[in-house]
Amino acid sequence: MFKPILFALASLTVVSFSSMAADAEGIKVKITVGDQVMTATFYDNATTRALVSRFPLTLPMEDLYDREMCYHFPDALPANEIQTSGYNVGDIVYWAPRHSFVIMYEQNHEQISNLQKVGYIHSGVEVFRHTGNIDVTFDVAN
Repeated sequence: MFKPILFALASLTVVSFSSMAADAEGIKVKITVGDQVMTATFYDNATTRALVSRFPLTLPMEDLYDREMCYHFPDALPANEIQTSGYNVGDIVYWAPRHSFVIMYEQNHEQISNLQKVGYIHSGVEVFRHTGNIDVTFDVAN
């Protein structure tokens, strides 16, 4: 009885994700911080699909280590492409061990394990150098 409903819901998610993809690069996402709006591209992966299904989404992000804005989800997101890697300023990542959704705004050349790349912010990420803890809103860009 529940299998057809679950299949239908899964199909709707795939269809809606496909319709959101602006181009071959991924989904264009609007990120709002105070009165500043940035554009990001999210990659097509399980983590992104789980996040986008929650949009619009406002998260109280915490400024950590003077390099990243972080939100800890209460439950894990799917992350089946985790790896150990460095990051670039503007990268948006998911750190699986603590269910952490992270925007990297400063570089320290650290290699981080259990990292799932989610996307990147095209410009304006330097705003986080001065915000401290702040609410950040994510939505699909029109």
